Amino acid sequence: MMTITYKVKNGLYLNITNRCPCDCIFCLRHNGESVYGSDPLWLEREPTVEEICQSIDAKDLSEFSEIVFCGYGEPTERLEDLIKVAKHIKEKSNIKIRINTNGLADLINGKETAPMLENLIDTVSISLNAANKEDYFNVVRPKFGMKSFDQMLKYAKDCTKYVPNVVMTVVDLVTSKEDQQKCEEICKSVGAKLRVRPCE
Repeated sequence: MMTITYKVKNGLYLNITNRCPCDCIFCLRHNGESVYGSDPLWLEREPTVEEICQSIDAKDLSEFSEIVFCGYGEPTERLEDLIKVAKHIKEKSNIKIRINTNGLADLINGKETAPMLENLIDTVSISLNAANKEDYFNVVRPKFGMKSFDQMLKYAKDCTKYVPNVVMTVVDLVTSKEDQQKCEEICKSVGAKLRVRPCE
């Protein structure tokens, strides 16, 4: 049985794909098949939009503070389906929706994607993870190469036009205090907030 939805704290998390264009050195996928006590998150196949919606509908959404697209893959690998699911959620609830993403949606989908999030997504959390493109490339190891860093920053700035809350994150174990200060300046330059998160 596939794990499509799982609970983390007060959030309902959606595991819609295992595909990802990155191979981050700190990725939780290197450590096992689940997180936070969830059932295994490796998918035997990608669930259909209908299966995702059914899994959501089986939950009492009043028990959660938000729904988060974040599983064992990059959710914008299935951007069109993600949008369909977000619309389904908004039709039945006013619960907040967040996307946890590497910020490479435009490279993945070959187009500007931030406008698609308008009036659907309440928060986009983007993995920044480094203060410059060289460190980013070494930590994130994106398949798109060195252009990934600048494209990720552009995506973050674009998202601020369409999404109420844009957050950029760095992992404490792979960034120094000095780099975190530089990342704070990067976030200010694109209009986002910085969050330093533990490598769990």
